[in-house]
Amino acid sequence: MNSSFINYKLFIACLACFIFGFSGFSQRETSKWKAQLALGVNSPSQSGFVTNFEGKSLNLPTVNLGLQHMLKPQFGVKLDYGFNRITNDGSSPYFKLNYSRVNAQAVYDASRLLMFLPENMGVVGHAGPGFSFVKPLATYGSNKTSFFNATAGVEVHYGITQLLSVYFDASYIYGFSKDFDPVIDGYGSFNGNLLTATIGISISLSGCYYCD
Repeated sequence: MNSSFINYKLFIACLACFIFGFSGFSQRETSKWKAQLALGVNSPSQSGFVTNFEGKSLNLPTVNLGLQHMLKPQFGVKLDYGFNRITNDGSSPYFKLNYSRVNAQAVYDASRLLMFLPENMGVVGHAGPGFSFVKPLATYGSNKTSFFNATAGVEVHYGITQLLSVYFDASYIYGFSKDFDPVIDGYGSFNGNLLTATIGISISLSGCYYCD
């Protein structure tokens, strides 16, 4: 088993401990759990491709899955996974890749500060560290890479019922990566930043907004 795979497993374990260990301190005080599923598009930074390779400015699909726990009425944490497909632009050599990420994020519900919002609308900010995995497909399948990232975004929610809301999320994923060396390792791959825009549903698993 190679060291990168061991580091990956260790990183995932640490993220899980951060989310569930941290939330355990206030499990009795709150019971605000949500599951989230969102679909949308992504736009990669062109600086993440090597010379002569270029990705489409808008790609499908982007899929985000998340589990969120509110520790206080306005503060919480979540663990989420994102999957993105990126393909070549018309002027670039053909390539296709999968960009996946796992992030542990802090959550801030700013709805109470925005008094002008309707009662069934809310605005939530989120940010936190994570790890990205890039897997080129087909010809360049051996040029896999991985690196740490930092994600930040804003969600706008519209409540359908007390247990269900639809939301729009715009997020930016900054990659802490090194240049490809040699350059051939970057053919059909990606090590840059990513902007995502998704629409999804948020489902309450606890049955209440916030329980004292």
